[in-house]
Amino acid sequence: MRRRHFEAFHPLCPHCLRSGAGEWHLVLAHVMAEQDDDILSGILQCANPGCLHEYPILGGIPLIVPELRRTLGERAVELLLRDDLDPLLESLLGDAVGPDSWFDSIRLTASTYGWDGYADLDPTEEVVPQGPQPGAVRRCLARLLELSPGATGGLVIDTGCGAGRTSFDLAERHPDALVLGCDVNLGMLRLARRAGEGRMRYPRRRIGLVYDRREFALCLPGAERVDFWACDATSLPFAPGRAGLVAALNLFDCVPDPRQLLAALAAHLAPGGSLLLATPYDWATRATPVTAWVGGHSQRGGTAGAAEPLLRALIAAQPGLTIRGEDPGFPWQTRLHDRSAVAYRAHLLAAVKQP
Repeated sequence: MRRRHFEAFHPLCPHCLRSGAGEWHLVLAHVMAEQDDDILSGILQCANPGCLHEYPILGGIPLIVPELRRTLGERAVELLLRDDLDPLLESLLGDAVGPDSWFDSIRLTASTYGWDGYADLDPTEEVVPQGPQPGAVRRCLARLLELSPGATGGLVIDTGCGAGRTSFDLAERHPDALVLGCDVNLGMLRLARRAGEGRMRYPRRRIGLVYDRREFALCLPGAERVDFWACDATSLPFAPGRAGLVAALNLFDCVPDPRQLLAALAAHLAPGGSLLLATPYDWATRATPVTAWVGGHSQRGGTAGAAEPLLRALIAAQPGLTIRGEDPGFPWQTRLHDRSAVAYRAHLLAAVKQP
């Protein structure tokens, strides 16, 4: 966790925010390891004497989430898993643990996001003319920025940042901005931090349980102005109304309450700030209960189950938020392995908060 980002974003205790106890800042209670301005391990503590909740900093990533116990119970292995195993030994373990296991799920996610985010910088990556091309999420971001000309920087929050390449792109696009990538997937944040340190190492899935270790150096412009924190996008631990830009790419249909997410993101925008939103409405009940879906059901209603008019109405209902640009069918491909990819048509919306 960079001290510069900690001071600029000045995080609040998410437990106090959620419980209605008010806006209490977090303080650095303990620093166990630090390099330059980067705190590698430590403990943040709520300044509220009636709370004193603590939040760990592990591997440079602060975990500032309302339900820390639950998050660690579900995802701690992603942050603590060894990444120095010999590729052959890792292959044997993958075969032994088997498909559909937690180990294979972590590797598959790292393969999908690592490939799309960074394969364009991999000197060993072969171009497949008929196949998907890396950088789909970056092309989506570039299109959203076209739809929102003049989007300001300042403090930039990239929610659901995944492997972090969009966070680095936002830093390059806004040379005066501090960019904070937020996600609850600790494995992806670990990969994003590694990219910011100038190296990439991820398991690239070839087919089935066969993965190839990819490792190469990186040099990403603006990396020194990017940091990555574990935060819940629906309960961001910041004072509202301060961000010049908030991005949420392929996150809207991956949270338990999309309406709460939209309200939270809009609340964090400063006057004149921009919201960049992309979603394919690929609902899954394991992430979002059907009653919370925006479209995709209740086709007997006035919108006949369509999602797009509902999302537009939800954005228009946010105080001061106005749609600035829209692309209803932007192509987005996700690679699964050498012979499989998923193609989406994402709905892109750029909105601005009126001064």
